Amino acid sequence: MAREKRTGIPPVPDNFAELLNQWQQNTLQKIESFGWSVKFIRRPLFQEITIVVTNPTGDQIGTLEQDGEVSVHPVSDFRR
Repeated sequence: MAREKRTGIPPVPDNFAELLNQWQQNTLQKIESFGWSVKFIRRPLFQEITIVVTNPTGDQIGTLEQDGEVSVHPVSDFRR
């Protein structure tokens, strides 16, 4: 299991839905019905957040874009 480098900050905050726009919320609701879930949210200072989602088996990972699209990436694109 990967260790969180920033202490005290959960990978997915309890209020993460507040960070999503309407398109992202709609898409997340749809992909959750297929077993996808939010894996973590990158929150760099002074930059847009990146919502990272994964499929149920963990062999696919994607980012939930601002327009609600999901961009699927190889798992190796993200450090674990």
